Order: sequence, then structure tokens, then C-alpha cells
Amino acid sequence: MIFKVTVSAIFECSLERAFKTPMLCDLSKVHTGLGVMPRITHSTDDEHWGKPGSSKKVYAAKSLTQKGGFASVDNVLERRENAYWKIRVDNFQAWMLGFYAFEGEWKTTELAPNKIKVEYTYHLHANVPLLYPLNWLFANTFWAMYMKQVLENVRQMAYDNEPYLYE
Repeated sequence: MIFKVTVSAIFECSLERAFKTPMLCDLSKVHTGLGVMPRITHSTDDEHWGKPGSSKKVYAAKSLTQKGGFASVDNVLERRENAYWKIRVDNFQAWMLGFYAFEGEWKTTELAPNKIKVEYTYHLHANVPLLYPLNWLFANTFWAMYMKQVLENVRQMAYDNEPYLYE
């Protein structure tokens, strides 16, 4: 089963900043953790990150749900410049309530100069029917709240002109 969660916001910055910041800046400043969700510390094997078909290994801090260390793999599925990113997170190293992959989309639409609509969507893929009620609850409460935090982290980074680490 697939659970879909979308959050959106208006960013007051350039289209390029709204588009590139979440994927090309330091992911430890994007994914800062929340409750049982550990903060991300760094990535490796990311030399080509940002190009379609590229991937990186993601590492998390220790938390109640993670032992710390290698946590998952991020993959760029699609990149349409200044329009959207599609990514897939999988190869989870900790049990994730029966979820086996998260597919995300970061979509940017210029409404006016320096007024960008950002739509942030995740499709959470689960395959344990007994857990579907818990999956729905997790997606629509905790994950939605976490996505809002990520959106605000990215907004602040865009406003601060955070340097890009990748091309």
C-alpha cells in the first residue's frame, strides 16, 4: 500500500534557490531529526549526487529507533531544472514499521519573482497489511509534521544562501 503526504509553502527567494537548496546543500541541516526520527549526520558515495541516476549513502545519529551509522540510500530518479526533483529512499538499515521505500517529490512553481510555491510530497510504500492502520497514522501525523520541519529548514537555508555542496 502507498500512503501519500503533501505539504506546501511559499518561499520568498529565487526559483533556483527554492529548487536547489533541499537537494544540493548539506543534508544534515535539512534533516535535523524529530522525536524518534534521528538527525542525519552525513552522506558518502555521493560524488555524482544531484544527477538523475545518482545515489548516496545516508548516515544517522543514534536514536531510540536507530543504532546510528549507515541508515539508508537516497536515489535521484528525476531532475527537471527549476521544476521538480523525484527521489527514492530505500535500503533502510532499521525496521521502519513495514515501510520499504519512500518516494519524494520537491516541486517548485514561480508565482512571481522571488515568490515560489513549493510542494513537498512523499509516497510511503508499505507491504505488511497488518500494519496499514499504523502506517496511515504514522504518515498522516508524524511524517507530515516531520516534512513541515524539513520544509522550514530548507526555507531558512534558502534565505541564508546556504552554499551548494553538489552541482
